[in-house]
Amino acid sequence: MFETGTPALNRSRETRAATQSGYLMLFVWLVLLGVAVWAAITNANAEVMTAWKWVVVVVAGVVGTLILCGFYLINPNEAAAIQLFGAYKGTDREEGLRWVLPWLTRKKIAVRANNVISEKIKVNDARGNPVEMAAQVVWRVTDTAQALFDVDDYKEFVLAQIEAAVRSIGSRYPYDDIEHQEVTLRGNHDEVGEELRKALIERLNVAGITVDECGLTHLAYAPEIAGAMLRRQQAEAVIAARKKLVEGAVTMVEMALTHLSEKNVVDLDDERKAAMVSNLMVVLCGERDTQPVVNTGSLY
Repeated sequence: MFETGTPALNRSRETRAATQSGYLMLFVWLVLLGVAVWAAITNANAEVMTAWKWVVVVVAGVVGTLILCGFYLINPNEAAAIQLFGAYKGTDREEGLRWVLPWLTRKKIAVRANNVISEKIKVNDARGNPVEMAAQVVWRVTDTAQALFDVDDYKEFVLAQIEAAVRSIGSRYPYDDIEHQEVTLRGNHDEVGEELRKALIERLNVAGITVDECGLTHLAYAPEIAGAMLRRQQAEAVIAARKKLVEGAVTMVEMALTHLSEKNVVDLDDERKAAMVSNLMVVLCGERDTQPVVNTGSLY
């Protein structure tokens, strides 16, 4: 009876490579070179050549050539993955001149921080409105074995996962909320950026890559609805402003009537209170400056 299902991914893990200091091997190579030169010169100047000196020259030349083939350099924030006939044997992160057995291959990879600004992509937000988004991501390689051997091209993989994460986050929240009652793409940059970073770390973990910092660099409505959404935002802003204005005017009218009543300045019946409220609301809520009317007769 066979079991069905997707096989688990056999992930690589970075290990320390067995390498040597290149300066020590350079000293050995210089010693071999000196021995070979000495043997060749003394044998050439001798009246009778000795075979063993030529053997020394040949052996020193062969060994010296093999030693030369094993040298390589590692710059700061760089690593070299060591392989033997395709099998991973470890990673060397030591800076400077390094040496390894010449039949081992070295594949260098940068472990410094990389800054990427993604292309603008069109995403439908939580309300179905098309918006344009782009993100800036600072990432670096933490596991060289995973980056080199678990994905085809880790740089292309990063770009693809950034686009996928931006689409996922963009469709999860609305672009804007005039009432500020929910998390939005435009009004909550820090929260959205932190969630985007967590999503990218989870997605890029398979490639041995971590994200140090990320955030949205471009956020706007798509051109086909930008004009309509701008008019809607303006209308919502006007409504919100009017609402605040009316609330403030009602509070001021209520306070005026209360003070007049408490201090017995004037005694108004319901009809005249209504007229006074109407006049005060016109004065407080009107867009133009009001012209006062001076009453020189009786109160009524």
